[in-house]
Amino acid sequence: MNTPFWLDEPTPSVDAGSQDEVDVVIIGAGITGVACALALARGGLRVRVHDARGIAEGASGRNGGFALHGGAARYDVARETYGAEAAKELWRRTEGALDRLETVAGDAFRRTGSLRLAADDEERDEIRREYEALREDGFAAEWRDQLAHLRPQFRGAIFHATDGSLQPGRFVRGLAEQAAAEGVAFREHHRIPSLDELDAEQVVIATDGSGRGLLPELDDAIWPARGQVIASEPLREWLFDCPHYARHGFDYWQQLADGRIVLGGFRDFSILTEMTDDETTTEPIQEALDAFLVELLGYMPEVTHRWAGIFGLTQDLLPLVGRVPDHEGIWIAAGYSGHGNVLGFMCGELVASALLGEGDDLLELFSPARLLVSG
Repeated sequence: MNTPFWLDEPTPSVDAGSQDEVDVVIIGAGITGVACALALARGGLRVRVHDARGIAEGASGRNGGFALHGGAARYDVARETYGAEAAKELWRRTEGALDRLETVAGDAFRRTGSLRLAADDEERDEIRREYEALREDGFAAEWRDQLAHLRPQFRGAIFHATDGSLQPGRFVRGLAEQAAAEGVAFREHHRIPSLDELDAEQVVIATDGSGRGLLPELDDAIWPARGQVIASEPLREWLFDCPHYARHGFDYWQQLADGRIVLGGFRDFSILTEMTDDETTTEPIQEALDAFLVELLGYMPEVTHRWAGIFGLTQDLLPLVGRVPDHEGIWIAAGYSGHGNVLGFMCGELVASALLGEGDDLLELFSPARLLVSG
């Protein structure tokens, strides 16, 4: 019951490799770490990836399976907060990341679109402003008012036609197979208690919200948060043709190709207890998920999977990507604020390019120095 649906399928083991001496060690075998490893190996470096568990068994295999454009901030808010050009560049770059993800993910990805719903009039006004900002900047978005097929009642929505649904466990494991074929070594079930024990000149921390204790500065800048998810038995009726999310992303659900519903969220029902790196489900959130499932369907189906995952929140809802100040040879790509499937893939490649000496405008926007205070 506590195994995430995404990890509950037979998978071939990934070749561990035999590299002892490497140029780069990566901590974390999720979307970011594996994407980074593959890019570095293709750039000519010797790479080894360590994970306290197995490939994709952390946040990358424990989320809701959404693959969305943009970041955690609404697009209109991002323009005001980060600047118009930075917001546009981030949106464009996630468009490109989604396209690349589709080319490598195979049957782990479906280009379904997504529906961002307004649960009340206030949220309708907010997402309408987002819609208008996207259209003003030339991005495709469709406004929808005809939502009578949904229950409970929603007050409007933005449809993003090129978003998608991802089987994240399968995607990351497939990416790891590609990385292993390029010579990347994997050390699964090997926790790194201290950076001092690593033998490479360059280290990449790719643990999102689960890397506490590696560097005190990171513990202050990236806050762990718990997301809880359930999956139902396959349903006979087809109700949702794409990922849906409402209440600023606190509620999110989709129907998979086999008919089952994957539903997560309601973290705000117990926000203080959910700011934790304890990866266990709790009764209040699970009860809220069950109750909302009944609202959506009109009845309670059998729930086959219940799980929790830890993601990393940052103060400004942007990830940290680049070299860690005052720590020679230490790099980070983490802190996706709940949008790690696409951002994590993109930022894994981005930190790899930085380590290889390639410049990129996003590295300034994501610079770790903006949030880190030297310890």
